Amino acid sequence: MVYLEALQRHVVGQRLDRLKLLSPFVLRSVDPPIDSINGRTIAGVRRIGKRIVLEFGDDLFLVIHLMIAGRLRWRAPGQKPGIGPKLILALFQFASGTLFFTEASSKKRASIQLVRGEPALRALDPGGLEPLDATLEQFHDALTRENHTLKRSLTDPHLFSGIGNAYSDEILHAARLSPLKLTRTLSDGELRRLYDATRATLRLWIDHLRVEVKDGFPEKVTAFRPEMAVHGRFKQPCPVCGAPVQHIVYADNECNYCAKCQTGGRLLADRSLSRLLKDDWPRSLDDLNQ
Repeated sequence: MVYLEALQRHVVGQRLDRLKLLSPFVLRSVDPPIDSINGRTIAGVRRIGKRIVLEFGDDLFLVIHLMIAGRLRWRAPGQKPGIGPKLILALFQFASGTLFFTEASSKKRASIQLVRGEPALRALDPGGLEPLDATLEQFHDALTRENHTLKRSLTDPHLFSGIGNAYSDEILHAARLSPLKLTRTLSDGELRRLYDATRATLRLWIDHLRVEVKDGFPEKVTAFRPEMAVHGRFKQPCPVCGAPVQHIVYADNECNYCAKCQTGGRLLADRSLSRLLKDDWPRSLDDLNQ
Protein backbone atom coordinates (compact mmCIF):
# COMPACT_ATOMS: atom_id res chain seq x y z
CA MET A 1 0.00 0.00 0.00
CA VAL A 2 2.72 2.50 0.99
CA TYR A 3 4.84 1.47 -2.01
CA LEU A 4 1.87 2.12 -4.30
CA GLU A 5 1.30 5.55 -2.82
CA ALA A 6 4.99 6.43 -3.24
CA LEU A 7 4.99 5.20 -6.84
CA GLN A 8 1.86 7.25 -7.50
CA ARG A 9 3.70 10.37 -6.34
CA HIS A 10 6.99 9.67 -8.11
CA VAL A 11 6.34 7.86 -11.41
CA VAL A 12 2.69 8.02 -12.46
CA GLY A 13 2.43 10.50 -15.32
CA GLN A 14 6.18 10.25 -15.93
CA ARG A 15 7.79 9.02 -19.15
CA LEU A 16 10.00 5.96 -18.72
CA ASP A 17 13.12 6.83 -20.69
CA ARG A 18 14.66 3.41 -20.29
CA LEU A 19 14.32 0.16 -18.36
CA LYS A 20 17.80 -1.26 -17.90
CA LEU A 21 18.08 -4.88 -16.76
CA LEU A 22 21.23 -5.71 -14.79
CA SER A 23 20.35 -9.29 -13.84
CA PRO A 24 19.65 -11.96 -16.47
CA PHE A 25 17.31 -13.73 -14.04
CA VAL A 26 14.91 -10.90 -13.21
CA LEU A 27 12.91 -10.92 -16.48
CA ARG A 28 10.35 -13.76 -16.61
CA SER A 29 8.64 -12.98 -19.94
CA VAL A 30 9.64 -12.56 -23.59
CA ASP A 31 6.44 -11.43 -25.29
CA PRO A 32 5.69 -8.53 -25.43
CA PRO A 33 9.36 -7.50 -25.68
CA ILE A 34 10.49 -5.64 -22.59
CA ASP A 35 11.89 -2.69 -24.55
CA SER A 36 8.39 -1.92 -25.87
CA ILE A 37 7.70 0.12 -22.72
CA ASN A 38 10.72 2.40 -23.20
CA GLY A 39 9.48 5.90 -24.00
CA ARG A 40 5.99 5.22 -22.67
CA THR A 41 4.28 7.12 -19.85
CA ILE A 42 3.16 5.29 -16.73
CA ALA A 43 -0.59 5.75 -16.58
CA GLY A 44 -1.23 4.17 -13.17
CA VAL A 45 -0.19 1.69 -10.52
CA ARG A 46 -2.12 -1.07 -8.78
CA ARG A 47 -1.57 -4.23 -6.77
CA ILE A 48 -2.56 -7.83 -7.47
CA GLY A 49 -1.80 -9.97 -4.45
CA LYS A 50 1.76 -9.11 -3.47
CA ARG A 51 2.68 -7.98 -6.99
CA ILE A 52 3.01 -4.33 -8.02
CA VAL A 53 1.62 -3.43 -11.44
CA LEU A 54 2.75 -0.46 -13.55
CA GLU A 55 0.20 0.44 -16.25
CA PHE A 56 1.63 1.69 -19.54
CA GLY A 57 -1.49 2.07 -21.69
CA ASP A 58 -2.33 0.03 -24.80
CA ASP A 59 -3.05 -2.87 -22.40
CA LEU A 60 0.62 -3.19 -21.38
CA PHE A 61 1.28 -4.05 -17.73
CA LEU A 62 4.66 -4.44 -16.05
CA VAL A 63 4.33 -6.75 -13.04
CA ILE A 64 6.95 -6.55 -10.29
CA HIS A 65 7.16 -9.29 -7.69
CA LEU A 66 9.43 -8.29 -4.80
CA MET A 67 9.22 -11.69 -3.04
CA ILE A 68 10.94 -11.61 0.38
CA ALA A 69 14.15 -9.66 -0.27
CA GLY A 70 13.18 -7.39 -3.19
CA ARG A 71 12.97 -3.62 -2.69
CA LEU A 72 12.25 -0.48 -4.71
CA ARG A 73 14.38 2.62 -4.06
CA TRP A 74 14.05 6.09 -5.56
CA ARG A 75 16.99 8.38 -6.27
CA ALA A 76 16.78 11.94 -7.58
CA PRO A 77 18.99 12.99 -10.51
CA GLY A 78 22.63 13.23 -9.39
CA GLN A 79 21.92 11.46 -6.09
CA LYS A 80 24.27 8.59 -5.30
CA PRO A 81 22.56 5.18 -5.25
CA GLY A 82 23.98 4.15 -1.87
CA ILE A 83 23.31 0.55 -2.92
CA GLY A 84 25.77 -2.25 -3.59
CA PRO A 85 25.88 -2.80 -7.37
CA LYS A 86 25.47 -6.56 -6.95
CA LEU A 87 22.07 -6.00 -5.36
CA ILE A 88 20.62 -4.06 -8.31
CA LEU A 89 18.36 -6.10 -10.60
CA ALA A 90 17.01 -3.30 -12.79
CA LEU A 91 16.90 0.47 -13.25
CA PHE A 92 13.82 2.47 -14.26
CA GLN A 93 15.22 5.72 -15.61
CA PHE A 94 13.06 8.86 -15.71
CA ALA A 95 13.91 12.52 -16.27
CA SER A 96 12.87 13.13 -12.64
CA GLY A 97 15.01 10.35 -11.16
CA THR A 98 15.77 6.64 -11.13
CA LEU A 99 13.83 3.79 -9.55
CA PHE A 100 16.17 1.00 -8.42
CA PHE A 101 14.85 -2.56 -8.18
CA THR A 102 17.12 -4.45 -5.76
CA GLU A 103 17.24 -7.83 -4.04
CA ALA A 104 19.38 -8.69 -1.02
CA SER A 105 19.41 -12.43 -1.68
CA SER A 106 21.53 -14.82 -3.71
CA LYS A 107 18.44 -16.87 -4.63
CA LYS A 108 17.16 -14.20 -7.06
CA ARG A 109 13.45 -14.81 -6.59
CA ALA A 110 12.25 -11.26 -7.33
CA SER A 111 11.00 -10.79 -10.86
CA ILE A 112 9.69 -8.55 -13.63
CA GLN A 113 7.10 -9.68 -16.14
CA LEU A 114 5.51 -7.75 -19.00
CA VAL A 115 2.03 -8.85 -20.07
CA ARG A 116 -0.55 -7.55 -22.52
CA GLY A 117 -4.24 -7.38 -21.68
CA GLU A 118 -6.38 -7.63 -18.57
CA PRO A 119 -6.92 -11.42 -18.99
CA ALA A 120 -3.15 -12.02 -18.93
CA LEU A 121 -2.86 -9.78 -15.86
CA ARG A 122 -5.71 -11.57 -14.06
CA ALA A 123 -3.98 -14.89 -14.74
CA LEU A 124 -1.19 -13.75 -12.39
CA ASP A 125 -3.62 -12.92 -9.59
CA PRO A 126 -3.70 -15.69 -6.95
CA GLY A 127 -7.20 -14.50 -6.06
CA GLY A 128 -6.84 -13.88 -2.35
CA LEU A 129 -9.44 -11.83 -0.46
CA GLU A 130 -8.53 -8.25 0.44
CA PRO A 131 -8.78 -8.33 4.27
CA LEU A 132 -9.53 -4.63 4.67
CA ASP A 133 -12.43 -4.85 2.21
CA ALA A 134 -13.89 -8.11 3.51
CA THR A 135 -16.97 -8.64 5.63
CA LEU A 136 -16.82 -11.06 8.56
CA GLU A 137 -18.73 -13.62 6.51
CA GLN A 138 -16.34 -13.32 3.55
CA PHE A 139 -13.38 -13.58 5.90
CA HIS A 140 -14.84 -16.73 7.48
CA ASP A 141 -15.54 -18.32 4.08
CA ALA A 142 -11.97 -17.74 2.88
CA LEU A 143 -10.43 -18.87 6.16
CA THR A 144 -12.37 -22.13 6.33
CA ARG A 145 -12.22 -23.03 2.65
CA GLU A 146 -9.71 -25.68 3.73
CA ASN A 147 -8.82 -26.91 7.20
CA HIS A 148 -5.27 -25.63 7.70
CA THR A 149 -3.41 -23.92 10.51
CA LEU A 150 -4.15 -20.23 11.03
CA LYS A 151 -0.55 -19.35 10.16
CA ARG A 152 -0.69 -21.17 6.84
CA SER A 153 -4.12 -19.84 5.90
CA LEU A 154 -3.38 -16.19 6.68
CA THR A 155 -0.23 -16.26 4.53
CA ASP A 156 -1.79 -18.20 1.63
CA PRO A 157 -2.15 -15.69 -1.27
CA HIS A 158 -4.98 -17.79 -2.71
CA LEU A 159 -7.00 -17.10 0.45
CA PHE A 160 -5.87 -13.63 1.58
CA SER A 161 -4.08 -10.88 -0.28
CA GLY A 162 -1.06 -9.10 1.13
CA ILE A 163 -0.59 -10.82 4.52
CA GLY A 164 3.05 -11.83 4.81
CA ASN A 165 4.91 -13.83 7.41
CA ALA A 166 5.61 -10.89 9.71
CA TYR A 167 2.09 -9.47 9.76
CA SER A 168 0.56 -12.91 10.32
CA ASP A 169 2.64 -13.25 13.51
CA GLU A 170 1.46 -9.84 14.70
CA ILE A 171 -2.17 -10.58 13.82
CA LEU A 172 -2.23 -13.89 15.68
CA HIS A 173 -0.60 -12.33 18.74
CA ALA A 174 -3.17 -9.52 18.75
CA ALA A 175 -5.96 -12.11 18.41
CA ARG A 176 -4.46 -14.27 21.20
CA LEU A 177 -4.59 -17.38 19.00
CA SER A 178 -2.14 -20.19 18.41
CA PRO A 179 -0.56 -20.15 14.95
CA LEU A 180 -1.13 -23.92 14.75
CA LYS A 181 -4.83 -23.84 15.60
CA LEU A 182 -6.89 -25.29 12.74
CA THR A 183 -9.15 -22.89 10.90
CA ARG A 184 -12.30 -25.00 11.19
CA THR A 185 -11.97 -25.31 14.97
CA LEU A 186 -12.43 -21.59 15.67
CA SER A 187 -15.34 -20.58 17.84
CA ASP A 188 -17.49 -17.60 16.84
CA GLY A 189 -15.66 -15.48 19.40
CA GLU A 190 -12.24 -16.54 18.14
CA LEU A 191 -13.26 -15.83 14.55
CA ARG A 192 -14.38 -12.33 15.48
CA ARG A 193 -11.12 -11.70 17.37
CA LEU A 194 -9.08 -12.84 14.38
CA TYR A 195 -11.10 -10.75 11.93
CA ASP A 196 -10.80 -7.63 14.08
CA ALA A 197 -7.10 -8.23 14.77
CA THR A 198 -6.34 -8.72 11.07
CA ARG A 199 -7.93 -5.44 10.05
CA ALA A 200 -6.59 -3.47 13.03
CA THR A 201 -3.01 -4.77 12.60
CA LEU A 202 -2.87 -4.05 8.88
CA ARG A 203 -4.29 -0.56 9.36
CA LEU A 204 -1.86 0.10 12.21
CA TRP A 205 1.17 -0.72 10.07
CA ILE A 206 -0.11 1.10 6.99
CA ASP A 207 -0.59 4.23 9.10
CA HIS A 208 2.78 3.75 10.80
CA LEU A 209 4.62 3.47 7.47
CA ARG A 210 2.75 6.44 6.01
CA VAL A 211 3.92 8.63 8.89
CA GLU A 212 7.47 7.33 8.50
CA VAL A 213 7.63 7.84 4.71
CA LYS A 214 5.66 11.13 4.54
CA ASP A 215 6.08 12.46 0.98
CA GLY A 216 9.24 10.47 0.30
CA PHE A 217 9.85 6.90 -0.77
CA PRO A 218 9.93 3.92 1.64
CA GLU A 219 13.55 2.95 2.27
CA LYS A 220 13.49 0.85 5.42
CA VAL A 221 11.06 -1.79 4.20
CA THR A 222 11.80 -4.75 6.43
CA ALA A 223 9.91 -7.59 8.05
CA PHE A 224 11.78 -7.00 11.31
CA ARG A 225 10.68 -3.87 13.12
CA PRO A 226 11.55 -3.05 16.73
CA GLU A 227 7.97 -1.88 17.30
CA MET A 228 6.55 -5.33 16.52
CA ALA A 229 5.15 -7.42 19.35
CA VAL A 230 6.52 -10.88 18.47
CA HIS A 231 7.88 -11.11 14.94
CA GLY A 232 11.69 -11.27 14.96
CA ARG A 233 11.73 -10.98 18.76
CA PHE A 234 12.70 -14.51 19.78
CA LYS A 235 13.57 -14.69 23.52
CA GLN A 236 12.65 -11.02 24.02
CA PRO A 237 9.80 -10.20 26.41
CA CYS A 238 6.24 -10.13 25.09
CA PRO A 239 5.00 -6.51 25.42
CA VAL A 240 1.71 -7.76 26.89
CA CYS A 241 2.75 -10.33 29.51
CA GLY A 242 6.56 -10.23 29.65
CA ALA A 243 7.05 -13.92 28.82
CA PRO A 244 9.86 -14.69 26.35
CA VAL A 245 8.75 -14.82 22.72
CA GLN A 246 9.07 -18.28 21.18
CA HIS A 247 9.49 -19.35 17.58
CA ILE A 248 9.26 -22.30 15.21
CA VAL A 249 11.71 -22.38 12.31
CA TYR A 250 10.62 -24.02 9.06
CA ALA A 251 12.03 -23.82 5.54
CA ASP A 252 13.02 -20.16 4.93
CA ASN A 253 10.52 -18.76 7.41
CA GLU A 254 9.88 -18.67 11.10
CA CYS A 255 6.74 -18.38 13.18
CA ASN A 256 6.94 -16.17 16.27
CA TYR A 257 4.44 -16.30 19.12
CA CYS A 258 3.94 -15.78 22.84
CA ALA A 259 3.16 -19.04 24.60
CA LYS A 260 1.53 -17.33 27.56
CA CYS A 261 -0.75 -15.11 25.46
CA GLN A 262 -1.51 -17.49 22.60
CA THR A 263 -1.15 -21.14 23.58
CA GLY A 264 -1.96 -21.30 27.28
CA GLY A 265 1.72 -21.62 28.16
CA ARG A 266 2.28 -24.63 25.89
CA LEU A 267 5.38 -24.59 23.66
CA LEU A 268 4.77 -25.50 20.05
CA ALA A 269 7.06 -28.22 18.77
CA ASP A 270 9.79 -27.15 16.40
CA ARG A 271 9.82 -30.06 13.95
CA SER A 272 13.59 -30.46 13.67
CA LEU A 273 14.45 -29.77 17.31
CA SER A 274 11.62 -31.86 18.75
CA ARG A 275 12.68 -34.76 16.54
CA LEU A 276 16.23 -34.38 17.87
CA LEU A 277 15.34 -33.94 21.55
CA LYS A 278 12.36 -36.34 21.59
CA ASP A 279 11.24 -36.79 25.21
CA ASP A 280 13.52 -33.96 26.35
CA TRP A 281 11.54 -31.40 24.34
CA PRO A 282 10.01 -28.91 26.83
CA ARG A 283 6.21 -28.89 26.71
CA SER A 284 5.57 -25.66 28.60
CA LEU A 285 7.18 -22.42 29.72
CA ASP A 286 7.70 -23.96 33.18
CA ASP A 287 9.58 -26.91 31.62
CA LEU A 288 11.68 -24.50 29.58
CA ASN A 289 12.61 -22.47 32.65
CA GLN A 290 13.62 -25.62 34.51
